[in-house]
Amino acid sequence: MEGRPPVKGNASQHPLPWTQSQEDGRPAALERIRQAVRRKQHDRLTSLYHHIYQVAHLREAYFALQRQAAPGVDGVTWQQYGQDLDANLQDLSKRLARGAYRATAVRRAYIPKPDGRQRPLGVPALEDKIVQCVTAWIFSVIWEEEFRGFSYGFRPGRGPHHALDALMVGIHRKRVNWILDADIQGFFDHVSHAWLVRFVEHRIGDRRVIRLIQQWLTAGVLAEGGWTPSEEGVPQGGLISPVLANIYLHYAFDLWAHAWRKRNAHGDVIVVRYADDIVLGFEHRAEAVQFQEELRARLAKFDLTLHADKTRLLEFGRFAVRNCGRRGQGKPATFDFLGFTHICGQAAQDRFIVRRQTMRKRLRAKRQEVKAELRRRRHDPIPQQGRWLRSVLLGHYRYYGVPLNRQALAAFRAQVLRLWTHALRRRSQKSRLTRTRRSRLERKWLPVPHIYHPFPWQRLHVTT
Repeated sequence: MEGRPPVKGNASQHPLPWTQSQEDGRPAALERIRQAVRRKQHDRLTSLYHHIYQVAHLREAYFALQRQAAPGVDGVTWQQYGQDLDANLQDLSKRLARGAYRATAVRRAYIPKPDGRQRPLGVPALEDKIVQCVTAWIFSVIWEEEFRGFSYGFRPGRGPHHALDALMVGIHRKRVNWILDADIQGFFDHVSHAWLVRFVEHRIGDRRVIRLIQQWLTAGVLAEGGWTPSEEGVPQGGLISPVLANIYLHYAFDLWAHAWRKRNAHGDVIVVRYADDIVLGFEHRAEAVQFQEELRARLAKFDLTLHADKTRLLEFGRFAVRNCGRRGQGKPATFDFLGFTHICGQAAQDRFIVRRQTMRKRLRAKRQEVKAELRRRRHDPIPQQGRWLRSVLLGHYRYYGVPLNRQALAAFRAQVLRLWTHALRRRSQKSRLTRTRRSRLERKWLPVPHIYHPFPWQRLHVTT
């Protein structure tokens, strides 16, 4: 997928979602920026700041925010800010124009990870979200012309299933015998501010935009009543952070990996990157080992390190089952990517196929989440519980509903039914939940598993 040219006539289309309103000039402004980037492929853009403080752009960014998102350190919610929206946006625009705008420290929050640890998030203030949203639109337009085809994370028109499709098709159609599952340790927490600013300055010559980025990077974190300065990293939760992370890895990894493949590889090499999750496929083991060693040195130059335990080189491909059987090693090793465990499998007539199953720790974490929420909703009306469980199952099916994964979907549905049955029987000491009634509730509220995604090569044939 990464090597195919775009369909004729699609290159000039806008890469970000537009609203139906034609009153603001954001689409036209972004199109002018895109044309300037194409005309000046190696020059820096020196006049961008005025696009950020236009009231029309700020208003559209405000309506693009999540309305139920948690507030930052200022405590202002989306609804409160919108009570006097015009006056607030006018004031924000004037402060940006005269250089009086100051970034606010982010509020530290934690969300549980599938392995039981806590992932730290930084929640910006509402006005910071608005300004970051406009800046992210501009940066996406500029660097979308430069990003490599094997980069899929946080890009318009691309999502995790595009990366999964590209990886599966690459393994099937290229001579892939070895997989390098590379994991950058604490990437978002160890991004070098100095290097990031240098990377942004490759295309941005407007010093006022650079100062905005520096303000967000050094605003600090407010947690447990104390302020902590930010000397490295980008806060996970900021609207500008995904774009900045893509820019960082574009120069630190993507360009280097693409050049290494053309310069050093004698066999096939595939690359798929989604944010800081990187999977590479190699035809020859020696090239995979060489790439891993040089990648470790390359990342060290930019203050990044490969996770010693999570980075693995494993035999995987159409000959892996046969080779492991000859050595008496059993089945080939598996690897995880974007919530799926990838397995060497066999289809009809002993044809090789990559089987994708839901990761066990993701299933376990989701089961614990449903269990805790059912405990909280135990005494809610049954139709209300049923509607919530239906939304949970449908959301799970829409992401994990890939071919050959129906068994894992059915197992998750059975677990949800068992948890719901236990919760309903705990509503009182005289439970009336008979088998007949349970079956009726199951048929009414718990949808059966459904495969929402086609085989990857079918979808790639359509999109390319």
